[in-house]
Amino acid sequence: MKEELSTLIKAQYPLIYLVTSEEQRAEQAISNIVQESERKKSASVFVWTVTLGLFNLADSNRQSVQRNTVSPEAAIDWVIRHKEAGIYVFKDLHPYLDSPPVTRSLRDAIASFKGTDKIIILMSPYQQVPLELEKDLVILDFPLPQANELDQVLQKAIHKSSNKHLQPEAREKLRRAALGLTIDEAEKVYRKAIVKAGKLTEVEVEIVLSEKKQLIRRNGILDYMEEDETIRGVGGLEELKRWLTQRTQAFSEKARAYGLPQPKGMLILGVPGCGKSLIAKTTAKLWGLPLLRLDMGRVYDGSTVGKSEANLRSALKTAESISPAILFIDELDKAFAGGAGSADSDGGTSSRIFGSFLTWMQEKTSPVFVMATANRLDKLPSEFLRKGRFDEIFFVDLPSQAERQAIFQIHLKKRRDDIDRFDLKELANISDGFSGAEIEQAIIAAMYEAFAQDREFTQLEIIAAIKSTLPLSRTMTEQVTALRDWARQRARPASASIAEYQRMEF
Repeated sequence: MKEELSTLIKAQYPLIYLVTSEEQRAEQAISNIVQESERKKSASVFVWTVTLGLFNLADSNRQSVQRNTVSPEAAIDWVIRHKEAGIYVFKDLHPYLDSPPVTRSLRDAIASFKGTDKIIILMSPYQQVPLELEKDLVILDFPLPQANELDQVLQKAIHKSSNKHLQPEAREKLRRAALGLTIDEAEKVYRKAIVKAGKLTEVEVEIVLSEKKQLIRRNGILDYMEEDETIRGVGGLEELKRWLTQRTQAFSEKARAYGLPQPKGMLILGVPGCGKSLIAKTTAKLWGLPLLRLDMGRVYDGSTVGKSEANLRSALKTAESISPAILFIDELDKAFAGGAGSADSDGGTSSRIFGSFLTWMQEKTSPVFVMATANRLDKLPSEFLRKGRFDEIFFVDLPSQAERQAIFQIHLKKRRDDIDRFDLKELANISDGFSGAEIEQAIIAAMYEAFAQDREFTQLEIIAAIKSTLPLSRTMTEQVTALRDWARQRARPASASIAEYQRMEF
């Protein structure tokens, strides 16, 4: 992106919108570009803020403030009248862009810049572009610091710690842990690690990662999810688990050197309560990656035009900033149900959100693995099912007899050490048509029944709870049948037995 900014400045683009919260780092990058440019050696860099007005960036004391330039219109007028070449950085002008005098002043400035070496750069952490300026400006996202920049920050922190000589492996872990943080955030979290431990070692990586969790919480749209359960705690779904286990090192440098592309994502379709969300959560632990849940309910915001789209961009940018990571979207069919045509219901917001997300999925180069689940195919836009959008589409059916037996074993083992007194085969036979969630609830119901009588629960309580439950497969038979019929030819089975049968049939 810095190369792109340099190209735009050298090409004399009159208006550039730079989206960043790192003002000092962006200012330094602009100054470096001006100094390195042959045509801009005589140009100055001026900065405007609503508190100071216009001042020369080269003046460290900021004494050369131009009088009467606090108001945006006055500052832009001064830029137009100023004869010398220069870069004029306007910080946080976005709240004033809705004002007709400000937008008109910017358009007048653009017209007056033709044939001159004057450029206005709007610098703001929030992107807000009025319709009047859409054709006149270029929007750039200023990138977060790369590994070499964070290495310089880490080096300064090491000098302040008690251990001046950090092992290369520990240094690499601390540097990689800070990827996705700003320079200021990295400096603060390294200082925090030194205060808590007195030194910097690879043990302090967890302190650095905690700053990333704060970053997610501040975003407000993403949730940082932590799951203690491992993939062994998922009953059945052996084919799906095998596929995931094969890709444990998918985001490593070794995989890139081998020539493998980064995996894009996967869609898990299936009957509700059969472990779709659980498999997504345990995958993050299996792969050793952070799990971020995208809450589409928080994305939609009707308070301001364009706010929903800005929320989605912010969430995706945050996910990319801490990649490699898993972006989890639960019940995708509900999240984008109105995406196909929403002009009458919400002015087309859902359609724009849907289109933006599809474009991001298609064009993203960052290692963000999208893991989505869905229950209703009729509510899912067909664009999501196109080949190449996801690496694989899996179908999670109701558990087989063997899988139900494994699920009973897992849930009973969680609650009691001694499970030999239970006949797992009998329980699996009786619970035909039950999902994994329904099996767990039957065990919990049996425990409550025995607890109320102040005794240990037995096989009989579980059988009674199963027989008193009407599973979803019977209350929604038509929907489950339709889902199975669709998935038989279009999705990969998550269960090993079905997958093996299909391979033999083929």
